[in-house]
Formats: sequence, structure tokens, C-alpha cells
Amino acid sequence: MASENDTTTVSDLGRVADQFREIGDHLRKMTHRDPLEAVARMAVELIDRAEWASITRFADGEFETVALTDEKACEADAIQYAVGSGPCLDAIIQDAVYRPNDLRRCEQWPEFGRRVYAEVGVESMLSYRLLKEGGDDDVIEGLNIYSRTRAAFDDDDVLVGLMIATHGALAAQSIVNARKVENLQKALISNREIGTAMGVLMSRHNVTREQAFDLLRIASQNSNRKLRDVAVDVAETGALPLPSRGADGNDGSDRRQA
Repeated sequence: MASENDTTTVSDLGRVADQFREIGDHLRKMTHRDPLEAVARMAVELIDRAEWASITRFADGEFETVALTDEKACEADAIQYAVGSGPCLDAIIQDAVYRPNDLRRCEQWPEFGRRVYAEVGVESMLSYRLLKEGGDDDVIEGLNIYSRTRAAFDDDDVLVGLMIATHGALAAQSIVNARKVENLQKALISNREIGTAMGVLMSRHNVTREQAFDLLRIASQNSNRKLRDVAVDVAETGALPLPSRGADGNDGSDRRQA
């Protein structure tokens, strides 16, 4: 027979599983956004008393805000960077979770707490290091969640934020990776089509490889079309769409009738 503690544990696990699935569904609906901005906005939308959120990146010894839901979050971030201390900076460097509940009287980050309350009105924060797989080990990112309410975040909020910083961050990274693969595939297709068009021009007009590419560029500029689109036409028709020129150097279509 299950004990009361067992029932509570099962209930908690079910809630966690539901929240985990909700975070994944939520992020998939936001794929039109910058993935890091989507993570920040998801935090504000899923955590009740969260008012603003941002993503801080640490690279080459410098901190910078790379995504935000409101300029107020950027202002609060900037105070951390200026004083060189704060929940987000420590969360990133120490790979820890921080939940200051009263920044006006914060002993751990006294200067930051005093300034962020006086200048931005922030009293509570949640700060996490974003989980990542692969990529550049010298680049670390953190999630900052802000509220102007004292003791705004409870244990459930901490859990939701942690799942966003882990599952949400990995999902965002997968979107970035998928976009890179898609762009690479497009580049490979484009290069193949340009190469085919160059081969056609080299064969039909007895020009060098460099000359063939220059002819494609000239046609692209004159027609105000992408190089790839011009290359597709050349590969399919064998004709290079260059404008005809009159004896006076103008397009033949511009010449006036006598």
C-alpha cells in the first residue's frame, strides 16, 4: 500500500512531467523568435510573478545581455556588470541557482541589491546557468528572472525556472543547430547550382572559370537578382541574361526612334 509520502512523490513527479512537456510545447510555438529570446519570454509567461527576463552571455572575460523581454531587464543586468557582482554572474561562474528574496537587504550582493532596487525597483530574482551540449566551451549563458515583488518566487517557480534553463535551453540549442544545418544545405545547393552554371558558360563560350563567375555576377547585378537564381536560369536554358547594349552604350530599349 502506498504511503502518504509515496502519493505526494508520485503527484510531484506527475506535476514535473506535465511542466516539462508544457515547456517543450511552449518553446515549439515560439520558434519564429530568436531561440534565446524565446527562452527568456517563456520564463516570464510560465512563472506567475516574473516581470522581466534576460539571457546573459559570458565570453572572452566579458558579460553581455544577448536576449531580453524588457529594457528594464537590461538595466538590471548592466548594474551587475558594472559592480562585477550579482546573482546572474555567480550563477554562470559557479554553475548554481540563486533566489534572492529581498535585494534591498541582501548580504550576499549588497551593492548590486541596493542599486538594482533603487534604480530599477527589483526586489526578487531567479538566476540560473543555461545547460548546453557541445558548442564553444568558452561561451557560457545564464537566465535572469526579475520581479519587483519581495519574496516573489516559491519552490515551484524555482523548479519551473530550472526546467527552462535545462530543457528549454537544450531545445533552443537544437533549433539553432537545425537552422545552421538548413543554411549549410542551402549553401551547398546554391554552390552546386552556381558551379553547374559556370560549367555551362565555360563550355559554350570558351571562357575560364574566373570569367564564368564574373559573368554570373554581372548578370546578377544588372538584373537585380540573386546569384543563385541567375545560375539556375543559366543551368536550365544555357543562356546568360545580360542586357543588350546599343552603340551609344545605353540599353537598346532606351534608344529613341528617329
